[in-house]
Parts: sequence; structure tokens; C-alpha cells
Amino acid sequence: MSLHEFLGMGPADRTPDHSTISRTRRLIAAETHKEIFDWILKLVADEGLVSGKTAAVDSMNLEANAAMRSIVRRDTGQSPRAFLEELAKSSGIETPTHEDLVKIDRKRPKKGSNKDWVHKIDPDARIARMKDGSTHMAHKLEQAVDMETGAVLWAEVYCADLGDTSTVMATLVAAIEAVDRLRADETTATKMHAEALCEVVLDKGYHSSDVLTQLEDIAVRSYVSQPRLAKGKKRRWKGKEAEKRATAANHRRITGERGKRLLAKRGELLERPFAHELETGGLRRTHVKGHREVKKRIWIQAGAANIGLLMRTKFGVGAPRSIQDCPPRVRKALERAARANLVVVGRLWAFATALLANEFVLQPRQTPSPAAAWVRRRRYLRERFRG
Repeated sequence: MSLHEFLGMGPADRTPDHSTISRTRRLIAAETHKEIFDWILKLVADEGLVSGKTAAVDSMNLEANAAMRSIVRRDTGQSPRAFLEELAKSSGIETPTHEDLVKIDRKRPKKGSNKDWVHKIDPDARIARMKDGSTHMAHKLEQAVDMETGAVLWAEVYCADLGDTSTVMATLVAAIEAVDRLRADETTATKMHAEALCEVVLDKGYHSSDVLTQLEDIAVRSYVSQPRLAKGKKRRWKGKEAEKRATAANHRRITGERGKRLLAKRGELLERPFAHELETGGLRRTHVKGHREVKKRIWIQAGAANIGLLMRTKFGVGAPRSIQDCPPRVRKALERAARANLVVVGRLWAFATALLANEFVLQPRQTPSPAAAWVRRRRYLRERFRG
């Protein structure tokens, strides 16, 4: 019904199939999807929902639209079974059984290495451990969120075998560029914080000397959770004065009152967009192949999460289930729309009631005369068997 209304089609018209919409999305460039995300972010910023001072970055693995049984060797292109049969024959088993192959595979080290295996249909997918502990082909989603409002500033897709410390700087730089594009408009800039993106909040998976040093080089204050060292183990800082200074400064900030508040707030504001995109939006598993198509899907989904934030802030309602909690002006608008539909329903009900009361007499269908039926049948046979 939403497609009917959006395309201006009648109730009896047929809407495009899902395959048509998917093909149309593939034909639209990724840059267009990025512009749509930026446009939605601009709408959110115009309502004062983007502070632009503090951002938080987190990542999540998305199950790819690729099966583990379809992976092949990067060097030879062999399937896993053909590779195991070759190993069994080289070990002296001429006709290996399924049990022999399972035994060989169990003892083989690094059997799920992305350096050796690749998916033949989706080369961008990587073998990775999911949140529930299972192993699947996956993509890595990493996004930056405004710590004041929860608006998604930027979202990016990487290979799932890349660590958080190797991708966080690219995501953060893209978020800084997005904030700079918003601040280019003087009207929008007045509704944002006076300081540009100068603080970042991260979990302990991002804690490393290189990341802290790079953040200090670009004048961004870090609030990174510090993992505990093993008992009796100490860091050695000989010849690493810059790393030592950056780590000490980060430790001093996260142990302060503001640092504790930011770290406690990080989970709340980061998990909410993930819930809208992955759980409600059904993006826990992707149904497209390649980073280019996954990025399109992510940007539109992140834009939808920002629209939900805008609706909750402006109207007090962000989903149909929460209409009962919306402000009076929104409820009155919805009631007017429902009243207009009730007028149509009322007319149909009056017609049905009158019909049951025999106020309307339906004329029976007139049976054509034998001569007319014969002429119609002859015309049909002539057109049917003209060849």
C-alpha cells in the first residue's frame, strides 16, 4: 500500500515486483545513495539534532549472502572437499571416505584462513566469527554516532577480517568530513556545537598505541576504554614517548567524571541505531553481494534510523505502535485522515445495508438470443482459427 501511495497508483494497479526494485537499486550509483544519506542528515541537523562535538564509533559483523560451502582456494580454485581429498591421497589414503576427510580437516591448522580461501560469488565476504559465536561469511559494518543525540553521522562497510584498530581512523575521518559539510551551511552551523568533531568515544577493542597517537595527531581527544593487563605484566615505553604520552592522557580522561559519563552513555546511544538498522530493519543478514551494494543498503538504513530520530523528537512518535503517545496535533491529523477514510467506508456500509434491505434491485444478466450467440461464437472461431 505504501508503494501504491508513493507511485500514485490505483488500488487495482499492480506495483513493481521486488526483483524490479532490486534491479533499479543496482542501477543507481552508490554516490546517489550517499547523497540521500547526507540530505537526511542535513534535515536532522536543521532541527538541532546534530551536536557535532563528540562522536562514538563501533562495529558489527553482518552475515553475508554467501555460504561457507561455496568457498574455493585462492591459489588453485579447488573446493574444500577436493582439497581435502588431495590431502588424504598425499597422506596415503587412496579412496578416502567422508569420515577420513572429517578427521583430516579436524587436525588441519588454520583451516578457515581468509588468506587461503575466498568465496567464488562474493569475493568481498570474509570468514568471520559472529556475535553468537558461529562462523559465517560476513561483512563488517562500522558507524559513527553523535554522542549528544544518537544521530548516525557516517556508516561504512569493510572486510570482516580487518581489526577495529585498522578501520577506525577511516570511519572517523569520514564522520569529520560529514560534520564539516553540515557546518558549511551558516544556518545549520548555528544549531551545532561551536567546536567541530574534537572528541571520540571507543570501547576497549580500539585501544592501541597507534590509534591513540593518531587521534592526538589530528587533535581529537580520545575516551577509549583501557583493557586490563595480565597480572604481573607491565607496558614497556622505552623509545615510545609519544605513545606513552597519548596513553597516559587517555587514561586520565577516562578516569574523570566526564569520561565515565561518556563511556556509560556510549552503549545506549550506539546500540539504539544498531537495533533500528539490524533488528527492526532486518539487516543482521545481508541479501546483496559486494561491498558496493551493501553500502547502498547501509546508507539507506542509517538514513531511516535518522528519520526515526527526527520523528520521535519532532512529533513524539517514531513508529505506528507509539501513536497513542504522540502529541495532540499529530493525533488530530491522524484522526482527520482516518475520518476521511471512514466517509468512504460509511458509504459502502450504507450501500450494503440498503442492498440487504432490498432497496436496490440488481438487474439480472440478460441471456443473449440464440441468433446473437451463434454470431458471437462464429466470430470467435473465425478469429481463433484464422491461420
